[in-house]
Amino acid sequence: MDTILIGLLIPLLGTVLGSAFVFFIHGELSDRLQKSLLGFASGVMVAASVWSLLIPAIEMMSDSGKWAVVPAVVGFLLGIGFLLLVDELTPHLHIGTDKPEGLRARLSKTAMLVLAVTIHNLPEGMAVGVVFAGAEHGAAQLSSAAAMAVAIGIAIQNVPEGAIISMPMRAAGNSRWRSFLIGSASGVVEPIGALAVMLLASALMPVLPYMLAFAAGAMLYVVVEELIPEASSGKHSNLSTIGFAVGFALMMVLDVVM
Repeated sequence: MDTILIGLLIPLLGTVLGSAFVFFIHGELSDRLQKSLLGFASGVMVAASVWSLLIPAIEMMSDSGKWAVVPAVVGFLLGIGFLLLVDELTPHLHIGTDKPEGLRARLSKTAMLVLAVTIHNLPEGMAVGVVFAGAEHGAAQLSSAAAMAVAIGIAIQNVPEGAIISMPMRAAGNSRWRSFLIGSASGVVEPIGALAVMLLASALMPVLPYMLAFAAGAMLYVVVEELIPEASSGKHSNLSTIGFAVGFALMMVLDVVM
């Protein structure tokens, strides 16, 4: 149980560490660094979705022959659809823009920025929770070490994500502590989402392949909808490509080694 608790909290630690950049770096992150970090985060999430979620979902249904892919496809599309719906309904504002998305609401700019990041972090928490749930209940394709690898991989990509949130907050005139706390708070939804999945683990085990693919679809929605467009726009997009390659390779190594 202690290992599971640590695993659920590790991604939040990554966000907290990244948010702490406001105490050590003055001004905004350079465009080059931000592109590299966005590409890195994209690479980690894509690799985690494929190696830790989609492939195990298919392997769990190997006895079904050619139909083994069906749960993965259905879960994947449901995950994409779920995040698309959340994105359309939740009022939020992305960093670097002044045009809110989602339903109209009388919320502060800070609140909408936090909601935007919360949308991104929810599927990551779900991914950690569902992998730990499968390992805890003896799924042959999932182990505690593999689940920990997912948690560590997401935590690594949360470090630059936390910095990308807190640094613009500081540059906009917020105090260092306020910027740090807002950046850190954006990651709280991850352990909450993971814990919710863990509490429902017994009921979810019959549909575990669907849940793994659902988490993968939700994570890839974030990558395709937000991270890659931001990383590829403007100058220095080649740095985001390099960052993607490094992030993907690192997550792939973590998954295979652990």
